[in-house]
Amino acid sequence: MTTPVQARTSRLRAWMLEGLSDMARHQKGAPGEPKPVHKGQRWWRVMCLTGVDYFSTLGYQPGIAALAAGLLSPVATIVLVIVTLAGALPVYRRVAEESPHGQGSIAMLERLLSFWKGKLFVLTLLGFAATDFLITITLSAADSSIHLVENPHVPGFLHGQQMLVTLLLIALLGAVFLKGFLEAIGVAVALVGVYLALNAVVVIVGLWHIATESHVVTDWSTALTTEHGNALAMIGVALIVFPKLALGLSGFETGVAVMPHVEGAPGDTEEKPAGRIRGTKKLLTTAALIMSVFLISTSFITTLLIPAKEFEPGGEANGRALAYLSHQYLGGAFGTVYDVATIAILWFAGASAMAGLLNLMPQYLPRYGMAPHWARAVRPMVIVFTLVAFLVTWIFDADVDAQGGAYATGVLVLICSASIAVTIAASRAGQRRWTIAFAVISAVFLYTTALNVVERPDGVKIGACFIAGIIILSLASRLARAFELRVTGVTLDDMAERFVRDISHRTIRFIANEPDQRDVAEYRDKIHQIRADNDIPPEDDFVFVEVTVGDPSEFEAGLNVRGEVLHGRYRVLTLESSSVPNALAALLLHVRDASGQRPHMYFEWTEGTPFANFLRFFLFGQGEVAPVTREVLRVAEPDRANRPRVHVG
Repeated sequence: MTTPVQARTSRLRAWMLEGLSDMARHQKGAPGEPKPVHKGQRWWRVMCLTGVDYFSTLGYQPGIAALAAGLLSPVATIVLVIVTLAGALPVYRRVAEESPHGQGSIAMLERLLSFWKGKLFVLTLLGFAATDFLITITLSAADSSIHLVENPHVPGFLHGQQMLVTLLLIALLGAVFLKGFLEAIGVAVALVGVYLALNAVVVIVGLWHIATESHVVTDWSTALTTEHGNALAMIGVALIVFPKLALGLSGFETGVAVMPHVEGAPGDTEEKPAGRIRGTKKLLTTAALIMSVFLISTSFITTLLIPAKEFEPGGEANGRALAYLSHQYLGGAFGTVYDVATIAILWFAGASAMAGLLNLMPQYLPRYGMAPHWARAVRPMVIVFTLVAFLVTWIFDADVDAQGGAYATGVLVLICSASIAVTIAASRAGQRRWTIAFAVISAVFLYTTALNVVERPDGVKIGACFIAGIIILSLASRLARAFELRVTGVTLDDMAERFVRDISHRTIRFIANEPDQRDVAEYRDKIHQIRADNDIPPEDDFVFVEVTVGDPSEFEAGLNVRGEVLHGRYRVLTLESSSVPNALAALLLHVRDASGQRPHMYFEWTEGTPFANFLRFFLFGQGEVAPVTREVLRVAEPDRANRPRVHVG
């Protein structure tokens, strides 16, 4: 009888593992059926989800630009906008075409490399993606807490409690995703609408004050000329400081990461989601244009209207330049409303990052065998990412400036990978002009990344920590799952089906054979050896099974079995798989289920030390074939009476 504690535990487990990730509904359908198409949301609603990350940078971007470029902030911001519209936007529009399932440029580059070097390369990019997305969560929550604790109307006990407030905001974000993803999109639409409207008011009022106080522009232009001399010098300095403004490019990777949620056209399939691609291009273009207008206008009004000392650490405009203007020119009531909206959108900026993580990680790590099965479910992963965000916040003491370098590095590395990926895609498609254009864009972003790394090496160090953590945990998970049955399905051709039907009328005996010359002598000698080693009578016949190892770094795949008759008498089943033991175990279980009999398989002992052979199996899919096949069968079929038999001689 089930106890109340067991029932509660069972219900909790079922709730935690309910369904696969909402982000991955576009993945496999049932065998023989078309893949289900996720209905999705209108593109502008999904834009608001990415917009809580992208647009919320207005909360701190003008201040960062003022600190980095000083009086040149508007000019440097114009350079940023040009790079955004002429560089990042066309790159990610191409990424949306090439990778419409949310994996982004990582999937494009994955196709170029195979085997373990490809897996390690993808894990490295995932490390930078994790840096980008997780720092988005922690940095935005930290900046949100600054706006909260520095508002003059909040209770006094909150002052100085930035760490506690940041942790509470991150926990609240995790709770929203535990509740459900559709609720997150609804909240994002409301927040983005209100926040952009309030920013428009601040910009209009700021421009009005600049227009009515003509000396402001004159003072700024005079100071600019005095400091930098001429226009060419100004542009040169702006190009140098531009990499420090790279946070303004943060919305593109999340834009393609949440792409599976964009509603497609009626005729869309998961193989050709043309409607989803069109919607995502609209999303990216609209978001970039909106942000470009706000970046230029806000950098202009904050540079001209806020004294330089207020941008410094400890100044009233540090990390909250537009909030400073809203209080200064629109009064305490409007300023408080603006603070509330800013706090809300900065807090919820982590939503798009969380959505990106929930879409990206389950598409790679479980497929590589480098995460447990529950990593495909939303709720356990939300808890994991929330706990990691707590750790990052504690390490950085909820300091916005300290996290800026890591954030910019993650953003720029991913944009570089996207630029390189689309350059290669255009080259392979024979599109010479696009290849040259994307190569130039790649060079710009590589320069920007290199300069950022030189000036702020802490970003690479933090990214390296994420990469090392992902690789270590991934390899440990792969090791723990080494004896799982990895084959997702077994398909036999007509000849193979005929072999199985024929031998199912008597004892089913297979011989595991490592193909060599495949001549008459090889098969004849093998049969004589197996009969002698296992004392099998001459009237019993065999079917040979030969496995060719493809990419041993792959973890899960289907198994196609082909039958052939060699030299007029030897029946052979040929398979291709990433692992010999897994392929053999999957075949045995399939034959058992299809025939209703327990098949037997005969092996030779493998020469060499067990440890070296296990490493060969783990890395290259070969090695300790007989004992590993038996172990895979034991794990897959706990009932010994129903388990296929393994014989070793």
